[in-house]
Amino acid sequence: MKKAFGIVLLLLISSVATAQYTLTAIIRDAVSNQPLPGATAKISNTGIGATADEKGIINLTGILAGSQQLSFSFVGYEPQEQNIIFPTASDTLIVLLAADDEELEEVVITTTRSSRTIQSIPTRVELIGGEELEEKGNMKPGDIRMMLNESTGIQTQQVSATSANSSIRIQGLDGRYTQILKDGFPLYAGFSGGLGLLQTPPLDLKQVEVIKGASSTLYGGGAIAGLVNLVSKVPTDERELRFLINGTSAGGLDVNGFYSQKFNKVGLTLFASRNSSRPYDPSDEGFTAIPKTERYVFNPKLFVYFSDRTRLNVGLNTVFENRIGGDIKYIKDEGDAVHSYFEKNKSSRFSTQISFEHDFSEQNRLTFKNSVNSFDRRISIPGYVFDGKQLSTYSEVAFNSNHERSDWVTGVNLYTDQFRESPSDNFVKRDYTQSTLGGFVQNTWQTAPWLSIETGVRGDYVFDYGFVLLPRISGLFKITPKLSSRLGGGLGYKAPTIFTEETERRQFRAVLPTNPDDNKLEKSYGANFDINYSTHFGELSFSLNQMFFYTRINDPLLLEATRDPAVTKLLNADGFVDTKGTETNLKLGYGDFKLFVGYTLTSAQLNEGGIKRVNPLTAKHRLNNVLMYEVEDKWKIGLEAYYYSKQTLSDGTVGKPYWITGFMAERIWEKFSLFVNFENFTDTRQTRFGSIYSGTVTNPVFKDIYAPLDGFVVNGGIKLNL
Repeated sequence: MKKAFGIVLLLLISSVATAQYTLTAIIRDAVSNQPLPGATAKISNTGIGATADEKGIINLTGILAGSQQLSFSFVGYEPQEQNIIFPTASDTLIVLLAADDEELEEVVITTTRSSRTIQSIPTRVELIGGEELEEKGNMKPGDIRMMLNESTGIQTQQVSATSANSSIRIQGLDGRYTQILKDGFPLYAGFSGGLGLLQTPPLDLKQVEVIKGASSTLYGGGAIAGLVNLVSKVPTDERELRFLINGTSAGGLDVNGFYSQKFNKVGLTLFASRNSSRPYDPSDEGFTAIPKTERYVFNPKLFVYFSDRTRLNVGLNTVFENRIGGDIKYIKDEGDAVHSYFEKNKSSRFSTQISFEHDFSEQNRLTFKNSVNSFDRRISIPGYVFDGKQLSTYSEVAFNSNHERSDWVTGVNLYTDQFRESPSDNFVKRDYTQSTLGGFVQNTWQTAPWLSIETGVRGDYVFDYGFVLLPRISGLFKITPKLSSRLGGGLGYKAPTIFTEETERRQFRAVLPTNPDDNKLEKSYGANFDINYSTHFGELSFSLNQMFFYTRINDPLLLEATRDPAVTKLLNADGFVDTKGTETNLKLGYGDFKLFVGYTLTSAQLNEGGIKRVNPLTAKHRLNNVLMYEVEDKWKIGLEAYYYSKQTLSDGTVGKPYWITGFMAERIWEKFSLFVNFENFTDTRQTRFGSIYSGTVTNPVFKDIYAPLDGFVVNGGIKLNL
């Protein structure tokens, strides 16, 4: 009897020891008390874990008796650990996670000059962060064209068939209506903008911020279609030393290096690169799809920390480049009287940036900025040379006052732009001097937990052209934690110069100068509205952004013929250009996979004298598809497909629709990685659709370039992180 009782007792003890329990956890935001779909819970030293559903509920099963360590986490929130003894008094646990302030700091936007994160800024800002910059850098480490061109609503437009000079178009508007900044400085305007995209490698960039639509309140004229701010890396206590070496099947070679470190009172960043390419012609056209290029870039920057409240940084950007395209036989020193066409570009850029900041308190800051940009460029074709130098300056004093519910920024700035031509013929010189004095004030106000409003006004006096008033307003509506919306609009303007896409195509040959007697400011107004929804369905993350936009430019500057058929002149048209459409961005994530789908619908028209026609070189339909597979610190694999619908060309003909595809892979180790990229592996080329020129090879007349010319190119290399 005693033996039987002992056996029963042992069985009961064994049953208790091996009992398994369940736990239901509800994960919520510590401030709003809203559920956090997609949050995770794990039990240490076990394989037990789960992901929260739409209501933030997680069910854990198979938990053994005794003390268990549970960890709860969600992207953007501080992880939380709890020790729980099973069995528990209650099988339901409520977990409140707090936002991770350090992580949110990483996505603070600098372009709007507010202290708020991208999630709380009323102005719609698109961010290309460090990870995406890394991926795009694998594909085109020599410049930023591909990085921008593969963004929804943005198209880089090649304006030279043989030298590959390019400009950026946002929402169907010409490149001169987009302002490109480097750390808030307008360094790429006028004459210096023609090669800006080609001469900016991405390795030293921290992030790229894009604002679409009128953005002139803070930065003045030129930001009608929008602006792109290239934000450089800053030194940290941990040293960063990186190198990238890349080679292409088309004969390209990129060698880039970046160093950064912060010491006690001083910090330093240093970027240097050499980028070169051989002349390359994959078609039977006989002209270079990729020109022969040699470029050197050297960008040092010094940071001085006088105290916790006072900082100074001084930077220098330098670029030296020789670029020659044209008849492939001539470029390869096999030319003769027939094969003699060329287009040479020799350029150099020196620009300085100085920024001084002093914090009077945690809320109030005074900033002084100054930049000087000197740009020389000599363009040569048979029988003609265009040689000029641009000297531009930018100076600004601004005061920021940032508080919990309201941010203020006010300031004045002065922009000067001087161009001097060194003509080689008797044609009239195109010299000009433009100066603009402006003042601005902007307020960002969180009126309620669900509503933030950003208002601003700018007044510019453009010497020789008069005064311009530029108001702007944006609103952010946080309808639910998953659903938000932004609405904004404003005015803009652009001062006339001879530097447009149309004049660049003809190397500015026989283009008369602009002047206040014949020309006036191009003025615009525009608005955009978007809806953003994000959620989780189990382990599947879902995000959808839908935007609608409209911009109208009155009195657009167009190239017109004169009485002399060989001479043209830029005149303000009697009419307007308007562009309207939608952008759709869809993001899906599941495990190690991410899918990005973007669609752009653009209708851009020119109304001149009551006659409407399509604005040239604008694809009405664009589709972006990117599928990424990423195992952290091990693998990155990407597959891309981009569609462009038919585009009307400047001669009235219509180009063909086409797809561009690509495949990228990177294997990552602790100190280095190897990457390979198969760009345009379907070999889509405009030369497959027809000839890109008329006339003879000696005197070619090139057509508009709307599709790739280089076709299928493989590149690959190594990245070192020492």
